Amino acid sequence: MESCNFEVPISYYDKRFSIDAVKLLPGQYFVTTQDKMLVTVLGSCVAACLYDPETGIGGMNHFMLPTVNKTASEFEKTQGMAAKYGVHAMEILINDLVKAGANKARIKAKVFGGGKVVPSFVQHDVGKFNAEFVTDFLSTEGIPILASDLCDVYARKVYFFPSNGNVFMKRIHELNNATIIERESQHRWELSRRAPTGSVDIFED
Repeated sequence: MESCNFEVPISYYDKRFSIDAVKLLPGQYFVTTQDKMLVTVLGSCVAACLYDPETGIGGMNHFMLPTVNKTASEFEKTQGMAAKYGVHAMEILINDLVKAGANKARIKAKVFGGGKVVPSFVQHDVGKFNAEFVTDFLSTEGIPILASDLCDVYARKVYFFPSNGNVFMKRIHELNNATIIERESQHRWELSRRAPTGSVDIFED
């Protein structure tokens, strides 16, 4: 069983790890019961890797927050809007994990990202806000964080194996091109122009 949002992630065969893989872009998530590798590249975004160690069911999201406005009052308003996107991203991931057969009481987390890599957003440090949000959310939900690499000033590439919970992470200290910055800036602009859709119900054990 697999589930994802309407923007279907890219699937491919990874020769390095000899496994079927799924590449997530900003705003996407993926849940699987199969032996696959989930991959994403993070700048100021955050990815939560959640899994049930007994069933091998797991999933990953890649969420980011809308554009931060310049004034203090606008920033506070945007923070409220941003948290809504983050809550939606986390709840729908947990919801689909439980639908696939995971036990919420057993779900573990590993979280990554939140780097200060977009120059135009350094003043408000959106990455730090993302990191604080995901750690607070998981604490509230009672989901333990077994590993994390958050904030700082570099991008990251994350390889997550839901079947056993293993994660390999590469720190990208130098960006040879503007791909990550352009992707995040574009997606942040798109998010600022639309409201999240769909309701989410959390299954309780």
